[in-house]
Amino acid sequence: MTGRVCRVEPIDPDRHAADLFAANRAAPDGRFWTYLPYGPFETLADYRAWMDKACLGDDPLFHAIIDQATGKAVGVASYLRIDPKVASIEVGHINYAPPMQRSLIATECMYLMMARVFDELGYRRYEWKCNAANEASKRAAVRLGFTYEGTFRQMSVVKGRNRDTAWFSILDREWPAVKQAFQAWLSPDNFAADGSQKQRLSDLTAAALRAKSGMGSDGMT
Repeated sequence: MTGRVCRVEPIDPDRHAADLFAANRAAPDGRFWTYLPYGPFETLADYRAWMDKACLGDDPLFHAIIDQATGKAVGVASYLRIDPKVASIEVGHINYAPPMQRSLIATECMYLMMARVFDELGYRRYEWKCNAANEASKRAAVRLGFTYEGTFRQMSVVKGRNRDTAWFSILDREWPAVKQAFQAWLSPDNFAADGSQKQRLSDLTAAALRAKSGMGSDGMT
């Protein structure tokens, strides 16, 4: 999956482990591992061992996110809960190293993965789930065009702590409008010379979903 600033490719420990470990080590602490069931990793050997054990199956199907400018892996995301019978799939195990956080790459890679799910695979439902305490992840889901569906209480225990899980989704009938919102935001015309955005993606996706549901800005049909 190739975009303007990044590409998303099946993960390969031989090619990606060292780059990802180095990128992750750029963080001053391990806070971005808080809501993942693994990590942080103290050594490259530890990280590589985890990748060899966890990242080479078919579900979850792990991908590395590559910065086109440097050719280096700077993040990870996966498809999981893959159910072709009902055409439903989830995106998860998202881990953006510091060089990728709050960057154009972080948004474009999510667009590329959505486009494959809906445009190439013809799936009906795309899911995003996160720890209900992870406010940043919940905001990201809404920004990306997902709709909140509810919270499953005490769904699991992660790193010895209770996890309530918030569920979000995008449906195939919503995708064409959400896709247009992404394309408008990702266009070079949406960015000023200093790199600042002219339109926010959250505004574009919210407007797209309102229009798709037939609701006006005042909430009335």
